[in-house]
Amino acid sequence: MSGFPADSVGLVAPQHQSFSEPLRLACGKTLNQFDLVYETYGTLNASRSNAVLVCHALSGHHHAAGYHNADDRKPGWWDACIGPGKPIDTNRFFVVSPNNLGGCHGSTGPGSINPRTGKSYGATFPVLSVEDWVHSQARLADTLGIDCWAAVVGGSLGGMQAIQWAISYPERVRHCVAIAAAPKLSAQNIAFNEVARQAIITDPDFHNGDYAAFGVIPKRGLMLARMVGHITYLSDDSMGEKFGRELRTDRLNYDFTSVEFQVESYLRYQGQEFSARFDANTYLLMTKALDYFDPAEAHGGDLTKALEHVRARFLVISFTTDWRFSPARSRELVNALMAANKPVSYLEIEAAQGHDAFLLPIPRYADALSGYMNRIEVDA
Repeated sequence: MSGFPADSVGLVAPQHQSFSEPLRLACGKTLNQFDLVYETYGTLNASRSNAVLVCHALSGHHHAAGYHNADDRKPGWWDACIGPGKPIDTNRFFVVSPNNLGGCHGSTGPGSINPRTGKSYGATFPVLSVEDWVHSQARLADTLGIDCWAAVVGGSLGGMQAIQWAISYPERVRHCVAIAAAPKLSAQNIAFNEVARQAIITDPDFHNGDYAAFGVIPKRGLMLARMVGHITYLSDDSMGEKFGRELRTDRLNYDFTSVEFQVESYLRYQGQEFSARFDANTYLLMTKALDYFDPAEAHGGDLTKALEHVRARFLVISFTTDWRFSPARSRELVNALMAANKPVSYLEIEAAQGHDAFLLPIPRYADALSGYMNRIEVDA
């Protein structure tokens, strides 16, 4: 499209789908109705065999590629991988990218109006699981007439959704691509999430999750939560290379409030920017879904047993400096798939960027993902 890079999907617009059939949730509660917002890129072929589902990570949303208007400075969050000739090639694939249930970018979530009360759900919105997201996405696939995904692809929390798709709907997934993901969180990961949640919950403006009724947001708590999270997404090497001990001023101030180091300035900016665009209750929901994800739990902790009925071929990718979802956690998934006699390809990418590497156009990563996706057969 004119004005955009040749490998861009160009201008895109969000789409909405409403669902009136009740959705029973893992927590035992039910959503009687809900909406999902999503974007699509490429064209669904006549046999509907070229559909790819892209699942987003914790703070992600439906806008994965392209631009919403001609003045956008940045494209969608995974534009590096989605588009004509890119790893997820929209000349071949029809890509569907939804905003998760519970999100704050258009899908039904804590900030949405509860039709029973006429007020926002706020703290009354039910706690969600990765399984709940997958079941809601299956409803979306039904409305789009997609019986089977050519692939379900995701990084981080998105990779967990891809894994759950292969387990919950084995007949509806031909390929599962899990990038920088894990079959369950470590104790350290759960600990980081709890610190982030406590930062939000203890903010005086949180009001037990009903801050909207008071016309405020727990900005400071959300800012701190994002700062903690952002540290875990980067590697020590990448932070050192980008900031080192570089000062913003020509002298030390010897106080506790000044922003003296460049890394301090960066983290505060990231926290402030995030707190202005993301909902605190959604952040709580997303981190809890991360903590709860453990498909092996229903099988006595046996991950191989949990994967026994999957039919999808797997591609698992990890990054050497990712300490939030380390290569060891990816190998745990790979080993369980091999023990279950499932076809799996695994690649560990040398990358200095830490967990956030899955979002970046690293050549070997892009080539590997392209090579795998290009081998997926779709009807003409």
